[in-house]
Amino acid sequence: MSSTTPILHQNNHHQHRLLFSFTSKTTPFHSLHSLHFKRKPLLSFSSSYSASSSSQQHQSITRVSTAPVEYAPPPPDFNFHQEISRLKKLRSRLAVSQSLSHKLSVLDSDSRLKNFFNDKHSNYFARVLASLNLDQLFLIKCVIAAGQEHVLNLEPEYVESEARSDIKSALYALVEFIDRLDVNGRNSEAKDAVLEIEQVKDLNKLLKTLAEIEQFYDCVGGIIGYQVEVLELLAQSKFERKTTKSQHVHESMECQFLEIHVPSGLDLSQNTEYAAQAALWGIEGLPELGEIYPLGGSADRLGLVDHETGECLPAAMLPYCGRTLLEGLIRDLQAREFLYFKLYGKQCITPVAIMTSSAKNNHERITSLCERLRWFGRGQSSFQLFEQPLVPAVDAEDGQWLVMRPFAPVCKPGGHGAIWKLAHDKGIFKWFHDNGRKGATVRQVSNVVAATDLTLLALAGIGLHHGKKLGFASCKRSSGATEGINVLIEKKNLDGKWAYGLSCIEYTEFDKFGITRGPFSSNGLQADFPANTNILYVDLASAELVGSSENERSLPGMVLNTKKPIVYMDNFGDTHRYIIC
Repeated sequence: MSSTTPILHQNNHHQHRLLFSFTSKTTPFHSLHSLHFKRKPLLSFSSSYSASSSSQQHQSITRVSTAPVEYAPPPPDFNFHQEISRLKKLRSRLAVSQSLSHKLSVLDSDSRLKNFFNDKHSNYFARVLASLNLDQLFLIKCVIAAGQEHVLNLEPEYVESEARSDIKSALYALVEFIDRLDVNGRNSEAKDAVLEIEQVKDLNKLLKTLAEIEQFYDCVGGIIGYQVEVLELLAQSKFERKTTKSQHVHESMECQFLEIHVPSGLDLSQNTEYAAQAALWGIEGLPELGEIYPLGGSADRLGLVDHETGECLPAAMLPYCGRTLLEGLIRDLQAREFLYFKLYGKQCITPVAIMTSSAKNNHERITSLCERLRWFGRGQSSFQLFEQPLVPAVDAEDGQWLVMRPFAPVCKPGGHGAIWKLAHDKGIFKWFHDNGRKGATVRQVSNVVAATDLTLLALAGIGLHHGKKLGFASCKRSSGATEGINVLIEKKNLDGKWAYGLSCIEYTEFDKFGITRGPFSSNGLQADFPANTNILYVDLASAELVGSSENERSLPGMVLNTKKPIVYMDNFGDTHRYIIC
């Protein structure tokens, strides 16, 4: 039996705890200025898994416009496991392909691609594809192969009518004839039309998003692998409803036995002398420490809006005590640096890495704020901003990407768990190493009181002084708070060996682990599980080992937030609200 993983935790007057673990290709795309296709509108694409018979393809079909929603639901007999199996086989074939042309050939042999291009209406979309280079064509074909061809629809969904009267047939023929006429009454069917400017912009943006997904999720198979991960998580969620919680957790975590315990450790509020020593270690080690701020989240729960423009704002721009939250983080850091100067007579400028995203113009706004404040007097070279890729939001019933309009899927930041791989991909770990940094404090922008006591200094001090790999700062949990908890996990692996380790369980995953909210349950949230404060210490070399893994281990703890509603407006002005549960 392996020994229990030692941990530390701290309680002060806020009952803060410190928990430590002792264990140790960008796809290019070119801007599209003009894309041409036949004036006749592109109709709905087939979303079935089996190819239509030749007789069906040549049959005269009536198509009637339905509700103005771009999303077309899959067939009623949608089978998660069948689709996962198909995509896994496709992913495996793509993984062994040595060239882009070979990958395109593999995609062309997929049933979804064949169905799509066998549809007579896809001839019009082929005009768009002809304007793409091979890299862009690969991305678009991956979307189709992943079962998301509705993202490319240029018209509202159409449905078939098996029978219609001669009068209706004549009317439909007249409508189609009028549609082919230009303003001068000439037949324009053979005449090319240019995509609207907004559609070109949306297509360029889509290609950029797809290229980022393909690159960032290369460790799991790019776009195809991303969809596999989504479907597997959704399948687990559906399976969870039909099985006991413990059975599901055991199977999903690949172990025979799993139990969570309240973590225990050192309470710094009970040992003020040690708390002061830990803080001194933190000050003394400042030249070897960096700061990491994950600011890429969309912060939808905050509902922050610019009162002048009406635009949504990221959490970092929230005014607090006369300054934005980001300014508050930098002021806290400068205070610790000034304390170091007063004690040791040396100036120390800590390198700061900030993870941003394009959600709500997050990256542009944060960059603009830093430039306007002249990088807080620290110099631009002391900052590294690295942008987190957006990922498509999905419907929990079938894994279909939600779409606002053609070429515009609803996208959200991929979560803070992406930070380690992204930091590796963007050279952030190397940058810290070049600046002589061994560890880093990770602090979320919304925790505004973390620097009002010894928490940050003690956390970093203990981590750096004792060579820890990872540490959490936690506090007593408030009832009903939508925050995760820190736990000690005890599990028996399939090989019969026992393992122990610290982890964080997000509030969206409480049901999976059988954690109830009732105050009278033995593992209720009113008990002793400490709340996750989103303040961490990390050993940079250890974090880089995780981020540089060329497999799914570089994306630890992937989950779907099934508690958060997604609200968006389509191109018809209709508001849609999805609650994934």
